[in-house]
Amino acid sequence: MIYLRGNLGAGKTSFVRALLQCLGYTGRVKSPTYTLVERYEVSGLHLLHFDLYRFRDEEEWEGSGFRDEFDGHNICLVEWPEQATGLLPPADISLTFEILQDGREVLLHAYTAAGQQCLNAL
Repeated sequence: MIYLRGNLGAGKTSFVRALLQCLGYTGRVKSPTYTLVERYEVSGLHLLHFDLYRFRDEEEWEGSGFRDEFDGHNICLVEWPEQATGLLPPADISLTFEILQDGREVLLHAYTAAGQQCLNAL
């Protein structure tokens, strides 16, 4: 579970696009702003890219069936996780993207042993 935080245009979707390309994905990677989720299979992994920017309430969560997607078999990258506070499983890793005057900064935090293992591999 990877939370992606930051303002609009900070680079969250660009990060997902780069990650997928590094894993060997050659298809188009689009923002799930309107679909809420895009699914990818690459390198034997199942990745789900969520954008919860337009997400509004718990009823929408239950109706979407998203709870079933967080089953431990998928790698979930979630933009705007604060829109589903209390509904999402806790993050293994959180990336916070910040736009600076002369570039961008990304802060990485691990919250679990699995998350720390991933960050140590960087």
